[in-house]
Order: sequence, then structure tokens, then C-alpha cells
Amino acid sequence: MNRVSALALGVALSLGLAACSSQPVANNSVASSAEPAQQQSQQGSQQLGSGINPANMDTSVAPQQDFFRYVNGNWLASTDIPADKARWGSFDELRENAEKQVLAIIQELAAGEHATGSDAQKMADLYRSYLNEELINVLGLNPLRGEIARIENLRSKAQLGQYWGENQRFRFGTPLAVYVGQDQRQSDQYITGASQAGLGLPDRDYYLKDDERSKVLLAQYRSFIENLWQLAGWDNAGQAAENILAIETKLAEAQWSRIQNRDRNATYNKLSKAELAELAPGFDWPRFLTAAQLGDIEHIVVRQPSYFTAFAKIQADVPLAQWQQYLKFHLLRANANNLSEPFVNASFDFYGRTLSGLQEQRTREKRAVSTVESNLGFMVGKQYVERHFQPEAKARMDEMIENLRVAFKEAIDELEWMSPATKVEAQAKLAKFNTKIGYPDVWRDYECVTIAADDLLGNLRRSAECEYQRMVDRLGQPVNRDEWGMTPQTVNAYYSSTMNEIVFPAAILQPPFFNVEADDAVNYGAIGGVIGHEFTHGFDDQGRRSDGEGNLRDWWLSEDESQFRERAQRMIDQYSNFNPIDDLRLQGALGLGENIADLGGLTVSYRAYQNATKDQPAATIDGFTPEQRFFMGWAQVWRIKFRDEALRQQVITGPHSPGMYRVLGVLSNMPEFYDAFEVKPGDAMYREEDVRVKIW
Repeated sequence: MNRVSALALGVALSLGLAACSSQPVANNSVASSAEPAQQQSQQGSQQLGSGINPANMDTSVAPQQDFFRYVNGNWLASTDIPADKARWGSFDELRENAEKQVLAIIQELAAGEHATGSDAQKMADLYRSYLNEELINVLGLNPLRGEIARIENLRSKAQLGQYWGENQRFRFGTPLAVYVGQDQRQSDQYITGASQAGLGLPDRDYYLKDDERSKVLLAQYRSFIENLWQLAGWDNAGQAAENILAIETKLAEAQWSRIQNRDRNATYNKLSKAELAELAPGFDWPRFLTAAQLGDIEHIVVRQPSYFTAFAKIQADVPLAQWQQYLKFHLLRANANNLSEPFVNASFDFYGRTLSGLQEQRTREKRAVSTVESNLGFMVGKQYVERHFQPEAKARMDEMIENLRVAFKEAIDELEWMSPATKVEAQAKLAKFNTKIGYPDVWRDYECVTIAADDLLGNLRRSAECEYQRMVDRLGQPVNRDEWGMTPQTVNAYYSSTMNEIVFPAAILQPPFFNVEADDAVNYGAIGGVIGHEFTHGFDDQGRRSDGEGNLRDWWLSEDESQFRERAQRMIDQYSNFNPIDDLRLQGALGLGENIADLGGLTVSYRAYQNATKDQPAATIDGFTPEQRFFMGWAQVWRIKFRDEALRQQVITGPHSPGMYRVLGVLSNMPEFYDAFEVKPGDAMYREEDVRVKIW
């Protein structure tokens, strides 16, 4: 889900790792990655009643020393990251499998003829338009000539501001982004929000770090800017690159860090239009908002006030001609993958090879599928569900979710550090959690999109206009409780604080996350941990700020908040000591919400498993006790390998910890794990009791 969509849906927190390449990340099943993913999935469901694949394990490593390698060591040693991937793990294998299933659907449609305006015609023709490489190469830069002329014809800063407003539909070259989403303080209404934007690198830190590696990367980015400029046939590429990089650096210096942007109170600043003009004087806000179809709004939520003040000064200080260079570059950058081959290769060389470590570009067919999914995702999802979703999975998930809810309720009641008054509020929020499983009850309508087989960039432009119109049309309407933030074919899950709901798309309900033929222990360790993770997001350091109605409200007694903060700080300190590569340590404060969700989720799932099986005999399967299989189920979910470049990007941009730390960090805090594997002082997995974290 792109950034604007996530904001528009309200604050949503997902389970999976962030993307580490210029393409959408992909994710898996339960066998050696040397086999095709579909074959692995079938084999994984047939091989063992336990749901554990012993071929992946390295039993030369003691579980008490490194549980991640004990469960996944042979897989790590024998698996190569595919050349077109920045990372490879259980998520990526499943996503690859889902992509193949979607590709088969779309290719079948593309082989036929369909009524104009039908779903089948739109999916087939968007796919065909991307595959029509011969036409795309002949057209070259021609599809962008009109937009280039618009930029070159700007004659004043007022026109520039209007252009930025109109360009909100397309999201290139806009130093700020507006959106319409649920009001975090009044979740039954929609409100307009605004956030910092405008960089060509993944994060402001890429511009601000002064170590040698960062300097080299900035020089490579400057070369990329020059390269695109020259491919367009424009003069003075070197000076243009200097000007563009200088603008982006000024914006980066003013931007809030990812850690600052996690604070829901600090990023909720509801202003009138008069107050916005006072906060950021010198910019024609009425003209900008009118151009963005938001001229009639009364209030806007500004996420980073100091950035908006700085932006207003930057836009005034930078000459118009340099802003035009900035806009022209970002027009090329945003569209490079959909232009002729030289632009595609230039974009891949920087964003794929340099920034993420990819060795090969994905095939044209794979990129075409991603384009269809990005623009017609729920239309594709409807087809995917009809062919690949197992209804029995939903019934099993419903049962597990309710078992997790009961376990969370018990866990809250037993908390020693929380007062009775705050427990009442926490229980009220838990009781109001909504759940969505598999696919939407109401499918998204794409009637507003016209697709032609010979007009790729036109298709993408019309799709962007449709989605933007869909978003702004929300204003004044009741909140759409049927809306989903992920398509059914997405291998992930999420919690939305403003909806107070947890969502599990169909594609994640497969091994190793969910195996209908495996015993309960592994399923509770895997998908149970995922369910618990999403439940716990409602009570992590930011989720806890919202109530059961989805409203940002302080429902904590001060002494309870102090207790929570003390425990959260211990978790920050723990994860900040993990050093995955070079001198880069994890940012414990950035990953705090995800790490709290991992620990709380698995702890609650363990309780739910114990409750669900208390009357059953504790059978040993494949040599492992139920308790051992539970933790192995969690560990095999997070098997993953990164390219160095991708791992650095993951650590810098977060917020999810790399897979091995989602195992080592969580289990080293759980006494239940110590009991299952007889972990003792001196073992690498051991932490002294006074430094272990227990929040939920």
C-alpha cells in the first residue's frame, strides 16, 4: 500500500517487513527454496503432521544458543537470494507464489477478447499496455511532452503552488502531500491531512548522514539525476543535478525523522486555513488547496508543523527555474519504469542495483502484473479469491481470533503493573476490536478508470485521477467501514487504529503462517502469533493512545503510563544493541511498536494455545513437545536472507526488525521459551530476569 493510501485509511500498522527494493516486496511457504513455491506449499501441507520441516533446521546449533539458526540454519546455508530480489524469506516465497497465481489469471484474460469497460477488459488491456514494449520504445519521452511543457511554462510562484495542488493526483515533485482520511480524534468523520514529502531517496537520513558510505550513495544519486536529465536530451545536466540535490537536501534538513513521525499526538495538529497561513506564511494556500480540490475545507491536520514553516520559506527562497528543474526530474523519476528501455534501465541501476543490491531486473511479465495489481488491485483480488481462497481457513481463523481475544482479556486482568481503572478501559477497547478475514464484503468499484491497450502512461494517469477523486469524495460522507487497506492477494496483515480493527488478507492464510493440516501448536506459534501481533498493535506505544472507538484519547492513569514507558524503554535498549551489519545498529525507538507487537502477540498466543488444548494429551510429534513446536512455528515464519544494501535500507527506514531479531529478541524475553528448551544462565538466548521485558 502506498503512503498516501495508508494515511488516507487512517493509521495502519502491518505485520510484514518493509520493502527493500524499488519494486513492491514479495513473500512464502514451508520447504527448501530450491523448489518452486507452489510445489513447496503442497509438500509443506503433506510432509508432517507437525508442520515443521526438519530439512530447514541446523541441529548442530543448540536451540539455547541461537534459536533462529537452530530452526532455519540449513535453509540459510542452502538458499540463494533470487537475482531479482533484494531479500528472500518466508514472506517473499509466499508473495512470489501469489504473484504466479495472479499472473496466470491475468494471462488467461489477456488471451481473450472482452466487452469494453468490463473488469476482464481493464485487467487484460492494462497488462497488454505494459507488455507493448515495442510501442513504448518508439514513443520514448513523447507521452510526457505535455506535462514537461506545463512545467516549463510556469511563470510565477503562485502558478507553481497551483501546479503542486493539481499534481497531488500524481504524487511527483510535491514537497508536501495532502490526503483525506479518518479523523484520529473523531473517527466517525473524514478530515483532510497534510504531510511532508518530496524526496527521491527513501528517507531524510540518506541526505543528512556524513559517513563515507552515505557520501558515496549521494554521489551515485547525483549521477542518476544527471543520467535521466541527459536521456531526456536536456542541457546542463551537472548543474541541474546540483540544484535538484540542493533542494532535496533543504527539504530533508527540515523533515521530521521516522521516530518523530511515529508520535500520534505530535503529528496531530488540527488547524484552520487561517492558522495554516500563519504557520507557513508566504505560500498561497487557498490556491494550492483549491487546485487540490480541497478549497472548501475548514480544517486540516498538519503532521509536521515545523516542516511546513520551513517549506514555505524554501519555496520562496529557491528560484522558480530551479523548482522547474526539480519538477522535470521528478516527472522522469516517477515515470521512468514505464518509459522506453534506457529510462527503465537507468531507474533499475540506481533504485534496484545500487540502493537495494538487486542483480537482475524482474521480467517484463512480473512488472506488468505489479502494475495491474497497483492500479486494479481489488479487481484482481476478486478473481484471486474465487480461485485460491479456502473457505475452511476463515472458519479456523474465526475460532483462533476469538481464542486470542479471550487470552488477551485474561492477560490484561492479570497485569501486575496496571491499575483497575485503566484495565477497564483496556478491556473495553479489546471487546470492540473488529476483524476482517480473507476478502472484502463489498468490492471496490473501478468504473471511473478507462483502460486502453496502447496507452500505458494514460492508463496510469487515469487510474491515479480515479483514486484521488475517490479519496477527496469521502469528505462529508459517513466513514466506509467496509473498506480494506490491503488486497486479498497481499501476504501481510494489519491493524488500523482509527477503525480499531485487525485485517488478514487471504494470501497470508497459507503455510508456514497457517497450515490447515498441521497441529495446533505450530499454527498458534505462526498465525496465532500474527493475530496476537495485530491485537497488540492496539496496545503498543502508539496504539494505546486510541480508544475502542478509534479516537485519539488519553485513557491511561499517569502511574500506569509511567509503568508502560519504563518497560518500553527496556525494549528500546534491548533492540538498540542488535548490530546486523557494519556499524549500523537497530533503531530501538523506531521499531518499538512492532517489537512490542511481536512480544505481546506471541505471549498472548501461547496463552491461547494452552487454553485451547488444556484438555488434550500433550503429544510429542517428530520428537518435539507441543511447547517446542509452538516456538518453532514462530521461528520458521521469520526465516529470511538480505542483500547487504537491502539490510542497510531496512535498518535505516524500519520499522520492522530483520527476521532473526524477531525471533531472538522476542524469545529471549519469554519465560515460556526458557521452560520449553531448558534455557539456563550462560546460554546465549538467556537474559537475566530483571532485564526481560513483559508488557502484555
